[in-house]
Amino acid sequence: MGLEERLPGGILLSTVEAVAGYVRKGSLWPATFGLACCAIEMMSTAGPRFDIARFGMERFSATPRQADLMIVAGRVSQKMAPVLRQIYDQMAEPKWVLAMGVCASSGGMFNNYAVVQGVDHVVPVDIYLPGCPPRPEMLLHAILKLHDKIQQMPLGVNREEAIREAEQAALAIRPTIELKGLLR
Repeated sequence: MGLEERLPGGILLSTVEAVAGYVRKGSLWPATFGLACCAIEMMSTAGPRFDIARFGMERFSATPRQADLMIVAGRVSQKMAPVLRQIYDQMAEPKWVLAMGVCASSGGMFNNYAVVQGVDHVVPVDIYLPGCPPRPEMLLHAILKLHDKIQQMPLGVNREEAIREAEQAALAIRPTIELKGLLR
């Protein structure tokens, strides 16, 4: 006979991390960083056909201080990269980044000096969403995958360590310009 059988009805056994993760995943407020055609698909996700509000995203945040999810939709130019990093730094913890489209993920077809070859060289990315542009259904699927990731995220000191490790790993990857011949 285990502990579960001895407890009276109405008692829930869980950890604080599990409850916080469950609640946190349903209250994401995205900050839009629409830079190209992927932004049009992102906007249609908020429409009545796809209804992103059913996942707790009632509105897109206009200020990074009220957002906890940055959706980078489209290519990032070299001049826009410092602005993107500044907006990311202004976001409060916990925060997540979704790279929407092939341009945000790897520079897309714009393989030149003016375009950052992947937003992961500027900010740590949690979810990569392929496509040119990805359909709204794909964005919703990526958000659901992010929900799973958020629910598993630790709290407290463990969380700070996990964030630090993830950011160091994401920013330590080799730039695509150094991948001699693979992309040119």
